[in-house]
Amino acid sequence: MGFTIGGIREMRSGTRRRGRAAGATAVAEYTGLWGWAVVPGARAAAGVCSCGDTACAAPGAHPLDFAREVPPGATLGTASDAWAEVPGASVLLPAGRSFDVLDVPEAAGRRALVRMERMGLPLGPVAVTPTGRTQFFVAPGAATGLPGLLYRMGWDDADLDLRALGRGAYVTAPPSDLGGLGPVRWLRPPVPDTAAAPPQARLLLGTLAYICHRW
Repeated sequence: MGFTIGGIREMRSGTRRRGRAAGATAVAEYTGLWGWAVVPGARAAAGVCSCGDTACAAPGAHPLDFAREVPPGATLGTASDAWAEVPGASVLLPAGRSFDVLDVPEAAGRRALVRMERMGLPLGPVAVTPTGRTQFFVAPGAATGLPGLLYRMGWDDADLDLRALGRGAYVTAPPSDLGGLGPVRWLRPPVPDTAAAPPQARLLLGTLAYICHRW
């Protein structure tokens, strides 16, 4: 027996049950402990998205339009019930609410993270994706404020592989895979203080811009 999300079939029921339990537990942690909303997302296999659209622009990396959001503060029971409606869904976090994300190449992000820790800079959660990106969670507003911040820091004319994800964007969260390419992992997992109040982007941007420019 298996199940289908818009066309992708999972054949191993034991794996399905374990994956469902892990997903529900992760969702309950994100909503109950960290105060983040969670959105069920599509999955992908062999480049084919579970949404069923053969021309999908973001296979396995977008919300399921028919699934309900799990709100901040949801309990394990609520999360389990919600995830039972979308077995196999990926865990997506909406940016622009509790946090924005500064997204840089993985190698540059890892190097910057080491430097920031040595400098004692405030840090929020940091994730690494299978597509080779490092994602720094920062206070909301970074996406809209990034051009101005880079201008004031003198980096506006630099060719930087650095972008900010804000309202309207979603990030795939552990333990989910991103587009069928592999799992997203935490380099610095969320903790109560930084999840609820991630640092302002300006505190990290100088180091990130410098490392990205040199990389």
